[in-house]
Amino acid sequence: MQRRYRYAIDGVVIVVVAAVALTIITAKRLEEMFAAGNPPPRANAWTPSTKPNDEVSANFIVETDQKNNVALAGKHPGADWPQFNGARRDNKSDDTGLLKSWPKGGPRLLWTARGLGTGYSNVTVVDGVVYTMGDKGWREAVIALDCGTGQKIWATPFARATTNVSPPGPRGAPAVAGDVVCSLGACGDLVCLDASSGKTRWQKNILRDFRGHVPGWGICESVLIDQDRVICTPGGQKATMVAFDAKTGNVLWLVLTPDTDRVGYASPAFTKVGGLRQYIQFTAKGTIGVSADDGRFLWRDNSAASGDANCSSPLAAGNFVFSASGYGTGGSLVKLSANQSGVTAERVYHTHAMQSHHGDMVIVDGFLYGSCDPGILTCIELATGKTKWRSRAVAKGSITYADGRLYFRTEAGTLVLVEANGEAYHEHGRFEQPKRTNASAWSHPVVAAGRLFLRDQDCLLCYDLKSAH
Repeated sequence: MQRRYRYAIDGVVIVVVAAVALTIITAKRLEEMFAAGNPPPRANAWTPSTKPNDEVSANFIVETDQKNNVALAGKHPGADWPQFNGARRDNKSDDTGLLKSWPKGGPRLLWTARGLGTGYSNVTVVDGVVYTMGDKGWREAVIALDCGTGQKIWATPFARATTNVSPPGPRGAPAVAGDVVCSLGACGDLVCLDASSGKTRWQKNILRDFRGHVPGWGICESVLIDQDRVICTPGGQKATMVAFDAKTGNVLWLVLTPDTDRVGYASPAFTKVGGLRQYIQFTAKGTIGVSADDGRFLWRDNSAASGDANCSSPLAAGNFVFSASGYGTGGSLVKLSANQSGVTAERVYHTHAMQSHHGDMVIVDGFLYGSCDPGILTCIELATGKTKWRSRAVAKGSITYADGRLYFRTEAGTLVLVEANGEAYHEHGRFEQPKRTNASAWSHPVVAAGRLFLRDQDCLLCYDLKSAH
């Protein structure tokens, strides 16, 4: 009898140990899959229904102390910001007549919209409408708000919420051209919507279609719309970059680079050299250029790529391209030359003075500005790489430019206004964003329509940049 009980107990122990071991092995395998960038498993494709539409449209509120906010949708209150880093992808706004210095407490807060959901998506602004993305409940959605009032115009779910990446939520910004808006979710869901109504025109998953993989921190790319092409980077075994027809979603061309580049975390830019228009992207391996017309691979330079993460988007200035990453790597300037056989890329210099992790950079009047790890606002002369000045007055963060000023947002949420001056650091105001969340302020500041937009997870704050209090 005792022996029988002993065998039974031993059997239970063996089953428990086996179950624990299997759990550990499975967890380890999943960990290895994610570390390698493999896509998380999905049981079946997501399809829309009444319930998710109701879910993403619920719980929108607008907070404001202003009595004269008016609807601006369909109007043109100032310069547009139609996609990530602006219309030219140079991170410079065309807005003018903005405040040259800020009063104590910062510019006037016009409104705060809540109900956008989880995420780090940046905003785009076109004809008085603000577009962004967020995870609401179990859905990833594109959202349109009125620029003047913050009121919701529409909200469209297009994928499951990105709870399988950390931190959760979409990262990219929608791109708007004409009557379409295109967005890429954190797990590769690409959707094209009608800009006025939010109705879906076409949809794909670029990772599934081109055998790509979700990188460790999710897809952060903001798609580029250029000449009716939607440009994105699956970084898969079938295609490194793809151009879709913006109207139909048909593939216009695809390119698989010789090194089969996997996707990084940057967003593409464009330039024209020797009459040849090309798209530039910072992949997991390096900076590449492809022909805009047919996707033909043109050139690459790997010197600015880190082995961890390449996040800041490449910047083009004429026939020069600058790329940089963090983790001690730094940045490189390459000079592009076009000839009958294609395009060559000659490295001009490499510098450790610009280790841009994920806050992007901007070139103004021949000077390059950005946050250099571990958090030093730095100005270098683009042509030579010479450091002009460095300031610890601001911590690590993201940057943009408008009307002679640099707008800098630290990861803690502090906003700083700095003169775009290649000789010295001159600060013209700062303020703390009210009602900050506990999440890092990774969404970039956007200046458009005479306003400053700050996304902080579930909320979006809109500030007046043209009039003092």
